[in-house]
Amino acid sequence: MNIKRDSYLQQLISYRFDGLVKVITGIRRCGKSYLLKNIYKDYLLQDGVKEERIIVIELDLAKDIKYRNPLILSKYVREIVESSKEEFYLFIDEIQMSDEVPNPYNENGKKITFYDALNDLRSLSNLDVYVTGSNSKMLSGDILTEFRGRSDEIRVHPLSFAEYYSAVGGDKNEAFDDYAFYGGMPLILSRPNDAAKMTYLKSLFTEVYIKDIVERKKIERQDVLEQILDLLCSSIGSLTNPTKIADTLRSKQTVGVAANTIRSYIGHLEDAFLFSESKRYDVKGKSYFDSPNKYYSEDIGLRNARIGFRQQEMTHIMENIIYNELMIRQFSVDVGVVYARTINQNGNSVRTPREIDFVVTAGGKKTYIQSAYSMPTEEKAEVELRPFALTGDSFPKIVVRKDIGKRWYDEKGILNINLIDFLLDKEFI
Repeated sequence: MNIKRDSYLQQLISYRFDGLVKVITGIRRCGKSYLLKNIYKDYLLQDGVKEERIIVIELDLAKDIKYRNPLILSKYVREIVESSKEEFYLFIDEIQMSDEVPNPYNENGKKITFYDALNDLRSLSNLDVYVTGSNSKMLSGDILTEFRGRSDEIRVHPLSFAEYYSAVGGDKNEAFDDYAFYGGMPLILSRPNDAAKMTYLKSLFTEVYIKDIVERKKIERQDVLEQILDLLCSSIGSLTNPTKIADTLRSKQTVGVAANTIRSYIGHLEDAFLFSESKRYDVKGKSYFDSPNKYYSEDIGLRNARIGFRQQEMTHIMENIIYNELMIRQFSVDVGVVYARTINQNGNSVRTPREIDFVVTAGGKKTYIQSAYSMPTEEKAEVELRPFALTGDSFPKIVVRKDIGKRWYDEKGILNINLIDFLLDKEFI
């Protein structure tokens, strides 16, 4: 099945031979290797690059195991590239499999790593270097830290709905229902039935993600890590913080865990690209709140699998899918906070916070977006749209809905757009 990932392909093309190491990052099993070794390689071949000019090293395979030694890797590539004036492309897949080896000139000195090999190879003017890596050794973008200013990052996500639909076709609403349930991990498309899809998604947590984090970060309390994971999956799009999570775990008669430990474990889940944090932003005050914030799952299918495909509340699922779409489009996304004057029980006027689901920023342009599964009554519409009026500005405002067909603007200039149209049309923001 052919899956188009044109936005990532265009990024790779734009970075071609720019003198920097191209680092393809993202959650494991989201298609990084396929993007590089299939989609981008096919593009290069069609553009006239000879196949022998593309050096592919797969460090997770036995055939290339010797190249896990960074000195042998560097020597091998140099012998090929330095003997020719032609341009070469180097693809190193699963870079985290590389070993650290003693410095042959100073056995007591700092060990040689793949960072040293890449720094050496990027000095070759006729070599363009690309690497992918799984999170087990690249949490927090270690390679990007090491190569700050000398690397380009291509952040790959699970399939967007547009990518998913380009592969499956058919009725858009039926395709969306499947996407909202199973998500966009690429291998889902090749699973033969529902049971196989569910098993695959569940196994990613037990056999891949959790093991990676526990081994990489030397986690002592895997039980706590998994409970935090479950809580975040159950409360996507809800305000929370480490203290609140610690209180929740304590109330469930779990052994007490400090808020700092919770904060650290949440950071590990974010580093593994399993979750993204969206901070709350005071629209008029133009400042960020320290907490609480919201967390969204990188893939809604993974989230559903983790909670046993229960809690299929479409309001939260839809909000998570919209957030992921905005991140895929490389926008900066915050939770907006505005204030209204209301009367409390004592009859006093008080400032009451109201929430705008997403404050979207790109290139200095700001857009406000509300996710509203349906607005069947005027009262419901008033609740959803009131925060827009409180911004006091004229930036574009959009409400994404599941209960309408064609898009339209209301008398206040607010765009009402169907969810599927929003996911398939990138031009209106």
